[in-house]
Amino acid sequence: MSDHLNEVEELERKSATAARLFDIRRIIGGLFTLYGIIVTIAGITASNADLAKAQGININLWTGIGMLALGVFFLAWTKLSPPPPPPSAETLVQPDGEPLT
Repeated sequence: MSDHLNEVEELERKSATAARLFDIRRIIGGLFTLYGIIVTIAGITASNADLAKAQGININLWTGIGMLALGVFFLAWTKLSPPPPPPSAETLVQPDGEPLT
């Protein structure tokens, strides 16, 4: 019985790690931050011809800053409100209401 509980606890730890690793907020935040950096650099290095095409508005710079802000927001959200851990074996119950043994 002890081996079974050890296996369950190990699976719970792996599940919690996977839940934190693959949290969609972390993925979205990372991608928006990465692409925001790239687009912001493109906006900083824009030529006068590029600005003339956009009627004087540096759209790459503003879009990049917006993407950076959104990415940082998602990453901060993940840090401030991490995903809840999976339920432990003690809190799981069978369909008839009896605790799992």
